[in-house]
Amino acid sequence: MRRREFTLVSLAGLSLPALAQGRPFGAMSEEFLEALWKLDPDAAVSAGRFEFAGRVTLPSAAQRQRVRVFAKDWLARFQRLPAAPLSTAERMDRDILIAKLQSDLWRLDVLREWSWNPAEHNPAAPLDLLLNTDYAPLPVRLKALRPRVAALPAYYRAARDSLANVTREHTELAIQQAPGVLGVLDDMATRASEAGQAGAFKAPLAQARAAVNGFVAHLKGLKPARGFRLGPELYEPKFGHDIQSARTGRETYELALLRREEVLASMQTQAAALWPTVIGSEPPPADRFALIGRVIDKLSERHVARERFVDEIRAQIPQLEAWVRDHDLLSQDLAKPLAVRETPAYQRGVAGASIEAPGAYRPQDKTYYNVTPLDDLTPEQAESSLREYNHWILQILNIHEAIPGHYTQLVHANRAPSKVKALFGNGAMVEGWAVYGERMMMESGYGASPEMTLMYGKWHLRSVTNTVLDYSVHVLDMAEADALDLLVRQAFQTEREAREKWRRVQLTSVQLTSYFSGYSEIFALREQLRTRPGFDLKAFHEKFLSYGNAPVRLIAAEMLKA
Repeated sequence: MRRREFTLVSLAGLSLPALAQGRPFGAMSEEFLEALWKLDPDAAVSAGRFEFAGRVTLPSAAQRQRVRVFAKDWLARFQRLPAAPLSTAERMDRDILIAKLQSDLWRLDVLREWSWNPAEHNPAAPLDLLLNTDYAPLPVRLKALRPRVAALPAYYRAARDSLANVTREHTELAIQQAPGVLGVLDDMATRASEAGQAGAFKAPLAQARAAVNGFVAHLKGLKPARGFRLGPELYEPKFGHDIQSARTGRETYELALLRREEVLASMQTQAAALWPTVIGSEPPPADRFALIGRVIDKLSERHVARERFVDEIRAQIPQLEAWVRDHDLLSQDLAKPLAVRETPAYQRGVAGASIEAPGAYRPQDKTYYNVTPLDDLTPEQAESSLREYNHWILQILNIHEAIPGHYTQLVHANRAPSKVKALFGNGAMVEGWAVYGERMMMESGYGASPEMTLMYGKWHLRSVTNTVLDYSVHVLDMAEADALDLLVRQAFQTEREAREKWRRVQLTSVQLTSYFSGYSEIFALREQLRTRPGFDLKAFHEKFLSYGNAPVRLIAAEMLKA
C-alpha cells in the first residue's frame, strides 16, 4: 500500500490573472501549483516545498468554501484549454488536473467525508515530516513548527464543528490514532529541549495536548448516525474518480470473479501435487478449499521469528535489488535511499506495511518503508500474522512494497518532468504496478519452487479478493460473517489477517479495488503489445514507467499508438 496522497484544500481567495489564450500549458500548470502551495501549506509540505512550513490552515466551513470557488474556477480554465496543440505529456497533465478538480468538488459536496469521518482531521503527518526531515537545521524547523503547534486548539475546534452524522468505525479510528498525535508532540518537546527552545514550546505544547485530549473526549460523546457502507449511489462515482479505469466498478468486480476462478483452479492443481510431500499419505479432501487450505496451512509454519520481523524485511531489500539487476528487468537508481522503519504510531490502524515517498520537489529525500512491528500482539496474534507473512509471502510483500514495486515505480515517477503526475498520480496505476511487479518477478524465475508458486497464487488471490470484498461490502451489503468466510476459507488468509481486512474495508472504500483494477489493465496492455514484432520486456517496463503516475488507460492509449 502506498501512502501520502495529496488532497486539494484551502485554495481560494486568490487574485489570479486571466490566462491569455495560447499561453503555454507549462506556465499555466505551474501557476496553478504555485497558487496551491501558497494557500495549501500542508500539501506544500508533503510535496517538499518547506518554505511554506510556517503557514497554517484550518478544516473550517470558510476553508471549504474557498476550495469550492477555487476548484470551479480552475476546472473551467483547464476545460477551456484545447487539447489538440498540447504535447502527449501535457494532454495527460491536463486530463489529470481536470479529473483531480472534478474529484475534489465531488468529495467536497457529495461524498462529504469531512463531515462523517473524524480521522480525516489528523494534523500529525505534516508535524512529523517537518520535525524529522533535514531540510534545514533543527532550530529553523522548530521555528516553522511553533505557529502550527499554536494553531492546534483552533484546528480541533474547526474539526469538531465540521463533524455531523459520524460513523462508529471512523470515530474509533480517530480515537485510536490520537495517542500517535500526542507522541509527535512529545517528540517535538524532546527536540525543542535539545535545541534550547524548551521554554518557547512549553505553553503551546501544553495547549496542543489539551486540544487533542479534548477532541478525543468530544468524539467519545458523539452518537454514530450513519453506517460505513457507501452504497451504489456513492460507490460507482467514487470508483470513477479514484480509479479512472476504462471499466466501471461493476465490470471490474465481475472481471475479478472470473480471475478468481482461474487462480483457484491453478492453486488446486498445485496443492494436489504438493500434498504427498507436505501432508503425507492421508487422502486429500475432495473439497477444493479444504485441499488448498491444508497445504498452505502446513507450509505457513515456516516463518521468521517474531522479533526478527522488521529486520528480515530490511535484509531482503538488497537481495531483490540484485535479482532485478541480474535479470535485467528494469533500471534502478540505488542512490535513492530506502529506509525500512517501524510505522509511526499516528499512522497505524489501517495497513501493516506501506511506502511513504518523498515529495515531488525533494526526490532526494528518503523513501520510508513503514512496517508495523508485532510487539504489541499476544503470542497467538503474532503467530497468526507470521503465518500469514510466512517465508514465501514475506518476500512477495517486499516485492510489492519495495522492489520492483512501489519504491522502484515511485523513483521512476519522480524522474518524469511532470510534477502534475507526481503530485496527483493515479492510485490504481501505482498499486497495479506493484501487483504487476509480483508477476514480473515470478515470471523471471524468482524463488522458483512449487511452494513459492502456490504461495504466489494465494497472494495474487488476495488482490483479486480485495475487489470482490470491497464491492460486495459497500454495494451488495455483504455481512461480516460472509466477508470473513470469503477471506479465511475461500482466500486462505489467517483469522487475524481477515479481521484486519474487514476493519480496513469498513474504514476505506474503492481503494481495495485499485490493486486488481490497475494490474489487470497493465497486464492486458503488455499482452497486447507482446504480439508486436520486436517486443522487449525491459523496454516495455521502462516506457510504461516513463509516463509517471498517470492512469493506465491514458498510458495505454499512448503506447498503443506506436
